[in-house]
Amino acid sequence: MRATVLRTQVIAAARRPGRLILTGLAILVASFVVFGTVLARDITERTARDTLSGTPAATDLVVGDPERPPALTALRDVRAVPGVVEAVGRVTIGVSVGGGYVNLQADPGRGPLATVRLVQGSYPDQPGEIAVSPRTVERLGLTVGTVTTGTGGDRTAESPLTVTGVVDTPVDDGANAYAPDDVVAAWGHLTFVERIDLRAAPGATQAVHQRLAAAVSAEQPVRSGAEVRDAEADAAAEQVGRLFALVGMFVGIAVAAAALVVTSTFRIVFAQRMQHLALLRAVGAGRGALVGALTAEGALTGLVAGVVGVAAALAVGQALPPVLRAFGTVVSSPGLPLTPAVAVVVGAVVITVLAVLAPAFSAARVSPLEALRAASVTAGRRGIGAGRLVSGALLALGALLAGVAAVRRMPTPGAESYDPTLGLFLLVASGALAFFALVALGPLLVRPVLAVVGWPLRQLGALGRLAVGGIGGTPRRAAAVSVVVALGVTLISGVVIGGASMRVVADRDMALSAPADFEVASAEGTALPVAVLARARAASAALTRVVPYRMLHDVALLRGGARIGDVEAGYSTTDLDLSALPTLADLPVAQGSLADRGPGRIVLGQAVASVTGLRAGDTVTLGRAASTVDVRVAAVLPDRGPLYAGILADRADLDRIGGPTAYSGLLADAARAGEDGRTAGVRALRQAVGDAPGLHIGVLADDRDRNDAVLSALVWITAGLVSLTVLIAVVGVGSTTALSVVERVRESGLLRAVGLSRAGLRTMLTVESGLYGVIGATFGLLLGVPYAWLAVRALGLNAPLTLPVLPLVGLFVALVALTALAGVLPARRASRVSPVAALGVEG
Repeated sequence: MRATVLRTQVIAAARRPGRLILTGLAILVASFVVFGTVLARDITERTARDTLSGTPAATDLVVGDPERPPALTALRDVRAVPGVVEAVGRVTIGVSVGGGYVNLQADPGRGPLATVRLVQGSYPDQPGEIAVSPRTVERLGLTVGTVTTGTGGDRTAESPLTVTGVVDTPVDDGANAYAPDDVVAAWGHLTFVERIDLRAAPGATQAVHQRLAAAVSAEQPVRSGAEVRDAEADAAAEQVGRLFALVGMFVGIAVAAAALVVTSTFRIVFAQRMQHLALLRAVGAGRGALVGALTAEGALTGLVAGVVGVAAALAVGQALPPVLRAFGTVVSSPGLPLTPAVAVVVGAVVITVLAVLAPAFSAARVSPLEALRAASVTAGRRGIGAGRLVSGALLALGALLAGVAAVRRMPTPGAESYDPTLGLFLLVASGALAFFALVALGPLLVRPVLAVVGWPLRQLGALGRLAVGGIGGTPRRAAAVSVVVALGVTLISGVVIGGASMRVVADRDMALSAPADFEVASAEGTALPVAVLARARAASAALTRVVPYRMLHDVALLRGGARIGDVEAGYSTTDLDLSALPTLADLPVAQGSLADRGPGRIVLGQAVASVTGLRAGDTVTLGRAASTVDVRVAAVLPDRGPLYAGILADRADLDRIGGPTAYSGLLADAARAGEDGRTAGVRALRQAVGDAPGLHIGVLADDRDRNDAVLSALVWITAGLVSLTVLIAVVGVGSTTALSVVERVRESGLLRAVGLSRAGLRTMLTVESGLYGVIGATFGLLLGVPYAWLAVRALGLNAPLTLPVLPLVGLFVALVALTALAGVLPARRASRVSPVAALGVEG
């Protein structure tokens, strides 16, 4: 009998491949995502290996490395080795030039070992000559023929530099200069290079390798060019591996969501076939035979879904790189990873079997008398058992206790040596327990939540009441689908809130370290000439908000004539006018108020306040040499002060303690937005600085842009990864609605018979699908918002608890729209069935 039942179920499933795919649609999508991730990693690693090596392909051998740099004499010895066609030294030195800064790199400029290509002028061949990149020309005004001075390498005195050419470079960050190795070494007074790249005569590489052993020191490693390129590619691939380890975590969450969806789907499918299962029981099939047959059906579903998902991912993975290359993007094609493909298919079968066990055991308990009832009667249970209720309550209690423990470990303001590891672990444990409690108690929570979120729909008329009633009539099903939506919304809302909080922290940090677009800073022992400040203020077409400042590094904090704090040399103190720069006008404070700044009042950074024990309202003495002034602490910042200063004081107070009258530097903003405005600002500052010694021009806006780009990319990448869970949830809503349409054919026919139009039926079923999203998004926001706030606190970053209302509202609306769209096709199918045919369907 067991074999007969098994054969009957498997043959019935195989005869309806559409139903089979629909049942396992979530597993299919999960298989596509998992194998797609495998292919994406393969593509990324191959692309990194093919394109991210900095060693030219013509390099046959490499002598030395940055840890064991060869001497210049070794470069001459290598060139003298028989069989060596070309040998070049690689070295990079930082050069301060004309108020700016460039990286001067040794490169031959021509030939197979060159990494740059001359596009204007001539390539350097004499000490003191350089070629620069196009963006360096724009930023620093170093056009061909420009003569300036600079220091760098082991050269401490200013020495002339002449720009002879412009070169095209692999990477152009606006601070790139190039010259041959002998030119760089002679100008920079270098005695070592970082390594030596060489080309050997055709067929002589092995012989040259052996000869080099006698020509260079035994401590100098000699590696093949291919080995070095592989090492460079491996370093890039290692970063790819770390990234995909993070991706794997989110893919694992998506797979877990798929398991939850497919469990719910099997419950619906088995409930629809309850009469059939009861009939099998009536003719002698045992519960074990039914469980085995239903489990086999689940395995077949997982196998088909896994194979289709892997095949689809493989097709996309092989087709995408050629398309991208056709549009100019260099992307390598993946291989054919058979082992991962088989593993994904096997994993799909295993997960589906595990997901089907609970529904199978539940369905196998059907009584033979159920054969006399409609399937809908059996599927309509609304409550949960006592065991599930107790388990859910215990899970909720565990989540609460873990959350309380995490809160108790959170840092207090000014706390030092805080380790967030345990607090974050407790928080993750609390969140996991809370989610499983939601899974267990979901059927009880759906109806009260539906009563609130469904109230507006009920006011719209009969269609709204029917839609709400359709969801409320099957709370177990609604809970099973909604908790998966809730998981996705919890993760995305956490990313949105965490990203918003991190954005505030990043903006605050950048406002402190880069409060303006540009800075002109003076070297130690020098000052900003008054004429430079006047010329900068006069360049109003290119610069705005030119704000000078003084910076002292030897100011002490005293009480009773004794120093307080643990800094013997004194604290960095500035008189920068915060109100003159928009980025600093609204700085957050941990204590006090910035509005109280003025003569006799100071603002402290958090670090200084912590080591001195000072708080807002305390009085203290500023001291420098023999001069002192009594002041009051007006405010304490949550982090350091602007320009890394520990103390912000009034200009008059710095005068009283003998501060120099000359300024240390100035800050300025570009008068126009964009790269053109920034370039114009740099040129204006270069003209203002002129040949004044000891001044450096920094483009702080570039640092701000880089940090902003990194944070934005991080938030978008993370949001994209957690959206995989939402994708699975939307697929679950679509499959649930489609199966529900089959189950409710008689109900749909009855509604049509009593006057409901096709459009009305479509609308009702689409609204029902949207309600899954409403309930899930509500659960998700109720979990996501507090846990995101707690996570921000647990990280100990002094980040504010931000609630980005518009993004969260947009997330809510988008989820509702997606889940509603998932029900459109099933609703159209249901509306096409004639009332007469629908009323003739049994159960």
